[in-house]
Amino acid sequence: MLKPEEVREDIYQNSYLKGIHKSGKIGNYICVVFCFIPAILVALVYGIEIPWAAVLTGWLSIASAIGVVWFVEPISNFPIVGSAGTYINVVAGNTSNMRVPCAVMAQKEAGVEQGTPEGSIISTLGICTSVFVNVPVLAVGAILSSVIMSYLPQGVLDAFNYLLPALFGAVFVQFAMTKPKIVPVALLLGISFCFMVKKGVFSFLGPNPSYVTSLVGTFGTIAFALWMYKKGKI
Repeated sequence: MLKPEEVREDIYQNSYLKGIHKSGKIGNYICVVFCFIPAILVALVYGIEIPWAAVLTGWLSIASAIGVVWFVEPISNFPIVGSAGTYINVVAGNTSNMRVPCAVMAQKEAGVEQGTPEGSIISTLGICTSVFVNVPVLAVGAILSSVIMSYLPQGVLDAFNYLLPALFGAVFVQFAMTKPKIVPVALLLGISFCFMVKKGVFSFLGPNPSYVTSLVGTFGTIAFALWMYKKGKI
């Protein structure tokens, strides 16, 4: 006879996740199709020939700048957001600066561990809530932002440049409180490689090799955490 935790795990793996992967793939494929519809309609209605060479050039320029994020971000965020959250984030966007913080806070308030079935479900609820709140707020902001911004003093406008670093810092501290032994290595990798990128050490990798910091910081920290785990230190 299965134990209660084994029953929950069986339901999570064989019922919940199977449905998530099926609906998630279908939904993402539909979104991919919708992304191309405007360009296809313009080409068909106005008889514009698609310049495939220009399309390829544009794609390569974007891929060279942020292509590594397509691999690093899903891997680094998956333990927090889970399968359902990953499918939602692909469509909703704002993964690092909004979805992940919302997922972390939802897990903290619910008292569940990241990387567990409970943590995955709670993070999905937090992400879904952020999407429903985010969409109307962005709509209002897009309409009224130009009017509101014109009345704000320059000092406040300048302060907006620090919003994203402050958010990342808050999220980092949240994780640091639960995994303090990994913090020194994460900081050392992030700061040192950021400094080297600014000094042009990795200029041979392209005009904007800032992705090196994310790449080394993510997988370097994962490797250190695995080593600590195998040694029984965490």
